[in-house]
Amino acid sequence: MDQKQKLLMKNKLIRLCAFLFFAGVSWSASGQDYNNSSQLAQRLRTLANSSQNVSLQSITKTLGGKDIWMLSIGTGDVDSKPAMAIVGGVEGKHLLGVEMATRFAEAVASNADALENTTYYVFPNMSPDATENYFASIKYGRSGNAKETDDDRDGRMGEDPFEDLNGDGLITMMRVEDATGDWIMHPADDRVMIKANRSKGEKGAYRYLTEGRDNDQDGKFNEDGEGGIHFNKNLTYAYPYFTPGSGEHSVSELENRALLDLLYTKQNIYGIFTFGPGNNLSSPWKYNRAGASKRVVTSILRGDDAINKLASDAYNKTVGLKDAPASGAQGGDFFQWAYFHFGRLSFGTPGWWAPMVKGDSTMKANKDKNREVNFLRWSAQNDIENYFVDWTEIDHPDFPGKKVQVGGIAPFKMLNPPVSMIEEVSNKHNDFIMELASLQSNLEMQNLKTESVGKDMIRITVDLYNSGTLPTHSVMGTRSKWLQRIKVTLTLGNGQQIVSGRPIQMISSIGGDSSQQLTWLIKGKGSVSITAGAPHAGNTSATVNLK
Repeated sequence: MDQKQKLLMKNKLIRLCAFLFFAGVSWSASGQDYNNSSQLAQRLRTLANSSQNVSLQSITKTLGGKDIWMLSIGTGDVDSKPAMAIVGGVEGKHLLGVEMATRFAEAVASNADALENTTYYVFPNMSPDATENYFASIKYGRSGNAKETDDDRDGRMGEDPFEDLNGDGLITMMRVEDATGDWIMHPADDRVMIKANRSKGEKGAYRYLTEGRDNDQDGKFNEDGEGGIHFNKNLTYAYPYFTPGSGEHSVSELENRALLDLLYTKQNIYGIFTFGPGNNLSSPWKYNRAGASKRVVTSILRGDDAINKLASDAYNKTVGLKDAPASGAQGGDFFQWAYFHFGRLSFGTPGWWAPMVKGDSTMKANKDKNREVNFLRWSAQNDIENYFVDWTEIDHPDFPGKKVQVGGIAPFKMLNPPVSMIEEVSNKHNDFIMELASLQSNLEMQNLKTESVGKDMIRITVDLYNSGTLPTHSVMGTRSKWLQRIKVTLTLGNGQQIVSGRPIQMISSIGGDSSQQLTWLIKGKGSVSITAGAPHAGNTSATVNLK
């Protein structure tokens, strides 16, 4: 059994102990459901109070008065060790990401081996104003924070919100029979609506709208409700100007600014793992020469694509989720910002999706593998509760004389499985993050030699070796210059002189399992010291006796 296998096995044993220890924390706080903001805060405080390896701080409060929490998890001087940031709640409808990030923190806090060489900064929930809607009396899939917005830009705010027309406490959808509509029922399941494909001779039969009324009589429905700014639309990479939810300008929100301000002070961060809609682990990003050649780069760079492929292969082997939906990465999102603008290795996954199921002889074939059709079948097979609101006809004042039905998949259900179902998938993701961290760069000095060349002069030669699998720098980090270069310093003693070589050298990057040879010619006796490192790549040192 090699060292990596031993580490994974030890991680599993520690994880079991941590689960038993923190089980009371997790389940008493959540009531076997997802945490609201106050429950999450108590859960994080309990974790911080129970472990000397954990510190907790609020980096800001949202306009809704909710804390944005950061857990610093590590031993010794945590800011001097290479670090990974784990970020959840980038999408307000995705409570699973909050839970997965929190469970990771609980698992790693007691894992001494995992914390020996790595620090973890965990940000469980970047969208607490939005996730709180899961616990509201009227639920809808909210993404925005508490800022008032004029999404339709008519000079008024919040004049056309959702309305619960059928009184079930959920905002779902409306389908209106209308020959001018663009929508039809899915051939495999008439509960699901899809756009008519006119190239195949299909004709629309319905309008398909969110549940509510056209309060401002502008022909649009629910286009200007509580609104808010989406955390995951407010970052600088491919920022979507003039788009509802994106804000008046990038990084306009308290939570976005606080996170970025903090990350830029943490020079020891080499990688970011995001639980959210963006996914480059089930399928890695592909290098595109044209995109990589642009002044504003839009493709992963050559070299970084190989790292992403390595991580993706490990993810699929460890986690084992298949049939992933298309990545939900979009302009202004955090997951892409972390790579393209922050220059760190960036990995993201939703963490879970309803697996594709096989229909039986009583079901029509789901030929296009429609995700909603599949979700309904998976939910029925797994006895999921309240996952669908049956289509029910209502009288709608905006559609006199037309048949209007309200119904559809209940909010939050497709993205967030029951908490009772996520232990296994959460544990697998924890294992994967630990495996990813075990690959991080690690600087060592190898083959240190001294050679007398006469006249009190000594030649020093050493190989600065990266024993990790990952390079010390991403290609994007080197190109953007956001990652500090490796600094090699030779410190002389009294009466010594450098004849050849430089006392300070800067190295842009050292690949995984690769080295760079350094040499100096020193005149004098005694000893010299050599130090080398970068905050995110680790440090190493040696003392050389000159004879």
